[in-house]
Amino acid sequence: MNLTLRLRAATGLDLSVATVERAVRERMRSLGAGIDYDPQPGTPEFDALVDLVVVPESWILRDPAVFETALRFVQARLMARPGMQVRVLSLPCAGGEEPYSLAMLLARAGVEPAQCCIDAFDLSRAAIERARAGRYTRNAFRGDDQGLRARFFTDDGDEHVIGAQPRAYVAFGQANLFDVDPAVTGTYDLVICRNLLIYFDLATQQRAAARLAALLADDGLLLAGYAEAPALCRHGFAPRTPQDTFALRKHGRRAVDVLRTPARPAARRALPAAARVPLPPVVPAPRDLLAEARAHADAGRLAQAEDACRAALARRADDAEAWFLLGLTAECAGRPQDAENAWRRCVYLDPEHYEALCALALLAEQRGDPALGAGLRERAARVHARRGRQTA
Repeated sequence: MNLTLRLRAATGLDLSVATVERAVRERMRSLGAGIDYDPQPGTPEFDALVDLVVVPESWILRDPAVFETALRFVQARLMARPGMQVRVLSLPCAGGEEPYSLAMLLARAGVEPAQCCIDAFDLSRAAIERARAGRYTRNAFRGDDQGLRARFFTDDGDEHVIGAQPRAYVAFGQANLFDVDPAVTGTYDLVICRNLLIYFDLATQQRAAARLAALLADDGLLLAGYAEAPALCRHGFAPRTPQDTFALRKHGRRAVDVLRTPARPAARRALPAAARVPLPPVVPAPRDLLAEARAHADAGRLAQAEDACRAALARRADDAEAWFLLGLTAECAGRPQDAENAWRRCVYLDPEHYEALCALALLAEQRGDPALGAGLRERAARVHARRGRQTA
């Protein structure tokens, strides 16, 4: 088996030959290795190569609406099941940014680690080491508009170190999605799995959806990436409500409705004090049109989101982000051709728009054009690699 096939088997990713060759060249330059370079699975060098072909990038509170939804779900679960611990799975967890984001919101809301625990896994050994170290540069806080850095981190030179309080919620481990066995781990009430399926071919997407369904409790909630939610909905999942764009449940099952289910007074009295924290208030969306469009999309108000996008484009027709959001609303509304047209315009205006490239790759593969999909995913991987070098 050649190295590309070994890496595909080890990662589950639909890696192109070009991606593997670029990673191999980088490792060979670093080591001064010759043509006999051929690392085997289970060795430190193979792990180092894996780290170069996966793309573990995230930041604190990336997409705040996702984490607000997660927090509300946990609170509702605690009110519905007094005395039971809520179990959360975060995979892939990159360098710990996503599980720590939820942990900080839980801590701020008064939910204790004994009430909610987070298992966090990533394929990348280097990413897990960063997560356990909990040290981040300023770039990791590009989405922090809630003062989490000031409250939960201490400064150490140019780095910011996460404190003991959020660390107490999270247990990290190195694993592929397909290595996480529900017979060993049990099922989870909440699964956060975002921007993973975009790296898989169609067959592996189906396998991944099946594994996520096995890991998720029957009445649990899956929080997915915007671009991959349609793929999951073709393989056993459904939107929590007809308007949801990223919150999914198992098809035919009812997830806890975290926005509409009130707590019964008796159950509220039976809860520990930490679990009786009221739900956080809904913050009005900013007045700029793109922020309004995203807020509408997050709430499932697709027609309003589309109107806000078109209003933004009427002001500035070359706004790549507005075209991207317009494509999202079209995809969620079941208009894939309109979505493709909008995302292609987005990429024309911003050739390095990572999310649009990933979304176009999925659309191409879904309509039976794997070569085009692979090419688009390769472009997206190069964008991620450049970002990583710029922010290292």
